Amino acid sequence: MEKILFIAHTQADGTLPNAAREALSAALELSGKIAGSTLTVGLFGKDVKPAADAIAACGAASFIGVSGEQFAESRYATDAAAITALARQAGATIVVAPTTSRISRAVAGAAQRLGGRIDTHISGLDVADGAPRLQRWYYRQRMVATQSRSQRPWFLVVDVGVFPAWSGVAGSAPLQSLAVDQDTCTSRTKVIGIQSPSSDTQTIRPEAEVLLVAGAGWTKKQADGQLHIKDAEGIILDFLQKNKASLGSSKSLVDQSSEGESVLPFMSHLNQVGQTGSTPRHPKGLATCCHGEEPHAVGWRFINERRAINLDAGCGWAQGKADVLYVADAFQVMKKVNELLG
Repeated sequence: MEKILFIAHTQADGTLPNAAREALSAALELSGKIAGSTLTVGLFGKDVKPAADAIAACGAASFIGVSGEQFAESRYATDAAAITALARQAGATIVVAPTTSRISRAVAGAAQRLGGRIDTHISGLDVADGAPRLQRWYYRQRMVATQSRSQRPWFLVVDVGVFPAWSGVAGSAPLQSLAVDQDTCTSRTKVIGIQSPSSDTQTIRPEAEVLLVAGAGWTKKQADGQLHIKDAEGIILDFLQKNKASLGSSKSLVDQSSEGESVLPFMSHLNQVGQTGSTPRHPKGLATCCHGEEPHAVGWRFINERRAINLDAGCGWAQGKADVLYVADAFQVMKKVNELLG
């Protein structure tokens, strides 16, 4: 019999991140497909009771938590110790966790301490012949593999955007608090503060509704034979601020900085999407001044609705890679869009 443990951490405000609610849906789906399995919810953070109450109606058999001031901030030593304690208490054979920076940093250490195995970037879960199987993409999302393991405990870290976020009414969860051996929490890391960009300067928003991808065309000479870098910067940032969208970039654009060409100052390799960049999962995407050939478009395969703006009616986007192609000048189109949003 499989004992499934869903594990997640709380945020600074005591709530669960959206990625955790998606992973909870994955754990519930997997538990429902494995006959005789049980599902336990395991949470860690400064105060996990409000988060446990928020998902009390999810159908889990039990709720366990590790809480305290030392678990408020993300540190490898304390997080790995908390995950290990939760898995041991639950007697977990399968652990389902979300892909967050905090989980990703510590969960592999917990798997090693428990003598288990771990698979990350899970894009699908299923059961065949009573055994759980996962799906995972390889070779820049060009090949998908179905895998299974006999080793237990088996840690499954689920990618964001694969499963719908669990939603339900809040209640009162019967939470069991665990004490963690302080010797396993010894850490030389001390959190003295948090620095984060303001919402106006932040350009990467994984949970945004829209992804705007800028290509190298923004920094090329326009119809008047001149460069309009400042105009491009203002148009893009205006759209991001008004629409709270996330910003992506083609490889050719972010590479321009190393080639001595004009660049957009707020763009970096962290924004790069495509074959050599990230593969986002936003509901909607708009490509501007991008050629739409395969190396770039491969990063868009998990975007639900894809649109593009390009002056070339025969570009790669027109070859079935975009749902809608606007054959127009991106400067003019985005200026009008910003006016309408304003």
